[in-house]
Amino acid sequence: MRAERADAEERLAEFDDAMTAVRIARSDATADDEHDPEGPTMTQEWSQRTAVLADVRAELADVDRALARIADGTYGFCTNCGKRIMVARLDARPTAELCIDCARHVR
Repeated sequence: MRAERADAEERLAEFDDAMTAVRIARSDATADDEHDPEGPTMTQEWSQRTAVLADVRAELADVDRALARIADGTYGFCTNCGKRIMVARLDARPTAELCIDCARHVR
């Protein structure tokens, strides 16, 4: 779980750097990429990176919650009904908070 957190932190730092580069490029008054047919505009680039950054932050929050559950002894138990989460589910999604039955009802 700590390896997943380290990976997410690394990706977060990379995307923060990328966002800074896009922010600087967008502030350049001479950069007029909005009319460039060759590639994505800075606005599109900003939107895409913002979405990915939000995903990475959400993943990091999921890992932090899982680590907290490990620390307090509740990891592997559904946060909704209290039943054990199947090992196969935790293998596939180590940050799972809900058992399969509860996850189906949330959708």
